[in-house]
Amino acid sequence: MLSVFDKGPGHSRREFLRIGSLGLGGLCLPQVLGDRALAAGEQSISTGKSVIFLFQFGGPSQFETFDPKMTAPDGVRSVTGEISTTLPGVTFGSSFPQLARRAGKLAVVRSYVPGREISNHLIYPIVHPTETLGASLGSLYSRMAGMTHPVNGLPTNAALFPNSVDERCPPTRMDFGNFLATGNVGTAFAPFVPGGNSTLLHNLQLNMPRDRLDERRRLQAQFDGINRQLDGLDGADALDRLQAQAIDVIVRGAADAFDLSRESARVIARYDTAPLVRPESVDRRWRESYPLYLEHGKTLGKLLLLARRLCERGCGFVMINTGFVWDMHGVDGVHAGVEEGMRYVAPPLDHAVSAFLDDVEARGLSDRILLVMCGEMGRTPRISQLGGRDHWGNLGPLVLAGGGLRMGQVIGRSTANGGEPADSPVQRRNLISTIWHTLFDIGALRVRPDAPGPVAKLMTDNEPIGQLIA
Repeated sequence: MLSVFDKGPGHSRREFLRIGSLGLGGLCLPQVLGDRALAAGEQSISTGKSVIFLFQFGGPSQFETFDPKMTAPDGVRSVTGEISTTLPGVTFGSSFPQLARRAGKLAVVRSYVPGREISNHLIYPIVHPTETLGASLGSLYSRMAGMTHPVNGLPTNAALFPNSVDERCPPTRMDFGNFLATGNVGTAFAPFVPGGNSTLLHNLQLNMPRDRLDERRRLQAQFDGINRQLDGLDGADALDRLQAQAIDVIVRGAADAFDLSRESARVIARYDTAPLVRPESVDRRWRESYPLYLEHGKTLGKLLLLARRLCERGCGFVMINTGFVWDMHGVDGVHAGVEEGMRYVAPPLDHAVSAFLDDVEARGLSDRILLVMCGEMGRTPRISQLGGRDHWGNLGPLVLAGGGLRMGQVIGRSTANGGEPADSPVQRRNLISTIWHTLFDIGALRVRPDAPGPVAKLMTDNEPIGQLIA
């Protein structure tokens, strides 16, 4: 963690900047501060839009979220009931009253196939060895768009976890796949992680007054100790250049994007999800899972607010992951069942996403930011004897909002038992293509001479979700 403090009059070490570390990131930003020559010297292939990928890790149920199937038999239909929306004849799971009132701002896909071969929570479509070259979507984006914004130096690819906004939260588990993977595109394009999952220099603090930040030589001297810790690491020979760039970003103000205290108290309060899940509300039978429910509840709103701030300032791809909270098998001592689990995870999601939709609309950002919500899979059509739903790759929930796409619609239908697409199947490759068409001018990308063949092929050879194209 790199923290810079203001020691000016009237303040007792008021923190005005906190940004995390990643990889070599004890310098904070070295993996996202790349050469800007390409961005300055060639026509941009970027549309100027951003994507926030809200990853519902664990696999949300399609029934209890946005396809309740209340005409199906007991044991299949949603155990939480349904609620009418502002779209005629369309209902959501009853846990989402705020989103139901904002259904006109959403596109709900009821025929999304996360992956028929799904097993053991492999993290589609964030990382998939054949469809994304083993790289996260954000890493592929930054490979083509550049690692930093050409004007303000902001990272173009970020990954946000609970400890990005609350340092008391532990690192998010990576045992089902590396959310920060870069695959064939190279480690230089790893996502920037505020707060950081990396332990290298995690607690570094530079206690310098704000008015000395322009004294770059003095600030540079504060980094001297970092050189010793980086001895022997790959890429250490580029340390000086990356240090200078990191300082440049701080001085030019790009790091303001990471400081939530710059938002008004009203906006912060509107996003706040912390009161929605409290320790006393979570059954302690879930020894492993209940801390995750609490972390999800207290951080999701702040993470969406941080994501909006980053996108507003030019970050192109932001992944949000609050942890392994959507895994609802109903196994005593491990995971809550569906009905109980939804009481923990749905209210923060309903509240935070609704706040986000209202906020970006008020700021005129709805067409500039595409929000994508899905997990690595869906859930079995039938409730188990334990009150849970197990892994199911044949159908899963997918919701999108904004990005200049056609909202206020339901795309596709599921079969009577909610286990397969009944029509208009949407595959992972269609979702990924929709994201690329939002972020890039695909025609310009096809003729980009420096685009690696596999990357260009991945981005240009698949069709987006047709019903979303305006």
